[in-house]
Amino acid sequence: LILYFINKCFSHFLPSPPPPENKILVAQRPLLIVANKTATLVCNYTYNGTGKEFRASLHKGTDSAVEVCFISWNTTKISSNSNKEFNCQGIHDKDKVIFNLWNMSASQTDIYFCKIEAMYPPPYVYNEKSNGTVIHVKGKMGKTPIQTQEPQSAIPLWIMVTLTGVLAFYSMLITAVFINYWQKSKKNMYHQSDYMNMTPRHPPYQKNKGYPSYAPTRDYTAYRS
Repeated sequence: LILYFINKCFSHFLPSPPPPENKILVAQRPLLIVANKTATLVCNYTYNGTGKEFRASLHKGTDSAVEVCFISWNTTKISSNSNKEFNCQGIHDKDKVIFNLWNMSASQTDIYFCKIEAMYPPPYVYNEKSNGTVIHVKGKMGKTPIQTQEPQSAIPLWIMVTLTGVLAFYSMLITAVFINYWQKSKKNMYHQSDYMNMTPRHPPYQKNKGYPSYAPTRDYTAYRS
């Protein structure tokens, strides 16, 4: 029992065993953020078989339905091809394949899978589906936002400001003249009213204009006797 636990503990520190014969293992980084429309996806693989002719391809989507581009090579020749909707080129370098993509758009944000195949000699083998790499392309559908220019006014700004200031000055001047004229007119009306009140008036009951109101009334009965 003690030996079992010792072997179990030491097994965690030992390196992983190499893949079995004629089996391909692929490793990819989980996330790749693209800010300048250019991405470089590295597919590391391990193969211990006897194959001499290989094919590596990059696939888009969870179901790997779209083949973006591929590269094939053997001991003497290398060839590659790309989907017309993508700008992609594959490069083989020892135990890895590098896929370079450029002019990417935000609509191409998706998960991408690497597939490595040993084509010849038999048996034909390929890797099991890896976890893939999410390529996130920033931007709005890869289009440069259109800059709109505001229409310029036909009259320059400084002319409009000057005209506004002149109109405001004349409005204030006219208002001040009107207030001054109104105040003077009001004072003249008060003075005329005072002069009219100082004019003497006869009582309404005075009929005989030849005698003043204070003269005594004559008694004509004294002359009849």
